[in-house]
Amino acid sequence: MLSRFLKQHTGPLTRDLVQEPGHFGLGKIPSRLKPSSTVTSICGYCATGCQLKIHLDATGEAINLSPQAGYPVNLGMACPKGWQALDPLESPDRATVPLLRDRSGKLMPTDWPTALGTFTQRLKEIQAKHGRESVAFLSTGQIPFEEMAFLGCLFKFGMGFLHGDANTRQCMSTAVTAYKQSFGFDAPPACYSDFEESDVIVLIGANLCIAHPILWQRVMRNQRNPQIIVIDPRATETAQAASQHIALKPKGDLALLYALAHCILRDGRVDAASIARTEGIEEFTEFVKDYSPTSVADRTGQSPATIEALALSVSQPNKRVSWWWTMGINQSYEGVRAAQAVINLCLITGNIGKPGTGPSSITGQCNAMGSRLFSNTTSLVGGNDFSDPEHREKVSAGLRIPVESIPSEPSLAYDQILAAAESGEIKGLWIVATNPFHSWIDSGRLAVLRERLEFLVVQDMYFTTESALAADLVLPAAGWGEKSGCFINSERRIGTLKAVRKAPGQALSDFRIFRLIADAWGCGEMFERWTDPEAAFRMIRDLTKDRPCDITGVEGYEMIDQMGGVQWPYPAGSQGSHPKITNLVSRRLFEDGIYYTPSGKAKILFSPPADLPEPPDSEYPFTLLTGRGTSSQWHTQSRTSKSDILKKLYPARPYVEIHPKDAARYHLKAGSRVTIRSRRGQMDAAVYLAPTVQQGQIFLPMHYPEVNRLTHPSFDPHSRQPNYKACAVSIQRFP
Repeated sequence: MLSRFLKQHTGPLTRDLVQEPGHFGLGKIPSRLKPSSTVTSICGYCATGCQLKIHLDATGEAINLSPQAGYPVNLGMACPKGWQALDPLESPDRATVPLLRDRSGKLMPTDWPTALGTFTQRLKEIQAKHGRESVAFLSTGQIPFEEMAFLGCLFKFGMGFLHGDANTRQCMSTAVTAYKQSFGFDAPPACYSDFEESDVIVLIGANLCIAHPILWQRVMRNQRNPQIIVIDPRATETAQAASQHIALKPKGDLALLYALAHCILRDGRVDAASIARTEGIEEFTEFVKDYSPTSVADRTGQSPATIEALALSVSQPNKRVSWWWTMGINQSYEGVRAAQAVINLCLITGNIGKPGTGPSSITGQCNAMGSRLFSNTTSLVGGNDFSDPEHREKVSAGLRIPVESIPSEPSLAYDQILAAAESGEIKGLWIVATNPFHSWIDSGRLAVLRERLEFLVVQDMYFTTESALAADLVLPAAGWGEKSGCFINSERRIGTLKAVRKAPGQALSDFRIFRLIADAWGCGEMFERWTDPEAAFRMIRDLTKDRPCDITGVEGYEMIDQMGGVQWPYPAGSQGSHPKITNLVSRRLFEDGIYYTPSGKAKILFSPPADLPEPPDSEYPFTLLTGRGTSSQWHTQSRTSKSDILKKLYPARPYVEIHPKDAARYHLKAGSRVTIRSRRGQMDAAVYLAPTVQQGQIFLPMHYPEVNRLTHPSFDPHSRQPNYKACAVSIQRFP
């Protein structure tokens, strides 16, 4: 039945799949891969973007892997997750057929024609009754950007809806907004090689040893005897290995950064040429006069002498200073201003556009950078702007889509989509390759939201995620290793991933699911050129022309592989004498001091620090911190929990880190069971005595589903990113 339906209702691409039974996620293995015993692919976990060498058997299917020695990102290294990247493909809870909730409330197997018919009928009914803003999608930073682009274009241009966002809102929207406002475009300026070329490396809210182990190895390759400074409330693994740890008060970062600027500007330790290429320096200089080290000592938990010494360390003449941040900055109610405070320090000291310098956000997900440019959510696909008529015309011509099908207004952000679903304004939700019923802040609210939805679709590798278990319809998707496409890592490097396994059962790549939905919806002709991921790549590549992320010089996947990945920008003519391209292997932005703003100058932006949305009090006396637990855990563990080896490297049950003196006060010992409560929910955990946590604070790894029952639903006003990092909780020992 499936074969007959696909042959009748889809184009040549899917008919090719039917001719190879069992290859639904993979398609035909490209003939150029068959003679080789290995292929390369970018790892599908974090955004470091390591290249792996995948070893194939005689049939062209992956049997093992190892890190690729010559790749300019990982240089032959891999973390525990990378070594076990194939394990999640073999899990017994893979979604292998569509599942549809029956009248009794059970998810039952069905066939693709029924699944597609139900998907189309239910969402069209909602659209006809409630309008184009009544359905939304929530997507991911963990699928190739060709699939991201297809989803965004299909949903907005073909199906006629408006609202969609990606889970990169949870990890990277702060950095995106900060760069856009300061530089005129979302442009992380540095390269990983800057880790090896810095004299001073500042890691703020970043635990590289655990979250990005390969980048820590790049730090260890530095031959300049660098001073490594970690700014973090916890004495993390990275802090313990650093030259200096600044044990900041939770969310004291913005005040500290303003105090550093105060000292540097007061003492004239500035780069006049760099400042001349900025706007707002006079106003900023006046603003930071109120942020002396003495005035921020209580807010930051640092002595004035410590702040003065830190300011000197990061502004020494002829010293290369690089700043790197991750979720400790981004996941905050004022993260954009904190990121811009880092950017401001780099601008006033001239630490940008040169080797060993730069304000750099390290991305969380494997393709968050691809999502930022191509998902068609916050920006029009290809780094264009929904509100710009010329950009809409450009996308219309490039994709051969009527310009009137391209919306000019922005989508709701992730939290606003969920709030609209909770209030009943959004009736249908399509979740693709993400798990918000676990990962979203104050996750208990999603149970209420679910009751308000008329139709919930989840498209995923597994039928056991918290989100899939709540769905009305589950669409079985292929995972990493079962499809092809491209990722973009944190240094703007595009790399390819390969299909080296067959997806199980009737699971399909997300790309092919979108093709089937386009045909079933009745807009298949609009996407007839989207025949395969590389064809899609060439179309969306051409949309980047004349944008800061211009990659029109990239011919295709083979060229990307031959070059060891390609950093954007890479416009046409880059291999010749293009004035912007001086190094084909590793390139940083703003070497010429020209930014993407109308004036060509960077903007220095700032505003006063805000108070904690939920400070501790007598009822909830502890501040909860969350973050990465171990290098073998990943997000909601929907993949890492499938590896027997990785599971042995971290505790199976939740644990809470607490200072020994606090534990003694509550008569707790190592291993004691406690209940942790916030105003939103509670969870149980085992006590881990940790002098690395300051008194009055506790730490929970984010990977356990119970943790986000506690977190506080506050958001950065500029980026709409959630504040996962600080809220008030209490601890009570089990009877």
